[in-house]
Amino acid sequence: MEPGKRTQAAEAFWAETDGVEQQLEAMALIAQRHNFRVKFVQTLPRPKKVRYLATMAAMPEALASRLLVSYHLARQRPMLAAFLDALGIAHEDGLITTDPETPPAADRVQAAAATLRESFPAGDVDLYFATLLSQDPDTWAALAANLTA
Repeated sequence: MEPGKRTQAAEAFWAETDGVEQQLEAMALIAQRHNFRVKFVQTLPRPKKVRYLATMAAMPEALASRLLVSYHLARQRPMLAAFLDALGIAHEDGLITTDPETPPAADRVQAAAATLRESFPAGDVDLYFATLLSQDPDTWAALAANLTA
C-alpha cells in the first residue's frame, strides 16, 4: 500500500468509534515498537498515532485487515457500492445488509469486476479485490483472476 493510502487508512482507523479493541492493540504495538509505555501512546494526539501506525513496517494480520476495511469504508464507499450494485447484492452505502447464502457466480463476479475497472483506478480496484480475498477467500475466490498486480 502506498504511503498516502497508508496514512488515509490510519486516519480512518483512529477516527472509528467502534474499533476500540483494535485501537488498543495498535497502541500496544506502537508502544512495543518504540519502547514507549502504552499510557503514553494513549495520550498522543491523533496525528502522531496516525504517523506511527502508517509507517509501521509490519503488523499482525488482523490489525492490517482492520486498517484496510477502515480505509475502504472511509474513502472508497462509491466503489464498494458500485461493485455490490453490479453483483445485485443488497447493501446500504457499500455495506452488505444481508450475507448472501452462496458466493456470487464466477461469471457475475467477472462482469462486476470489469464494470468496476471501467470506472475506478486500477490500483484502487486491485486493493479492494485483494482486501475482499483476504477477508473471505471462499466467497470472493473468483476475484483472484481479476488482480492485475
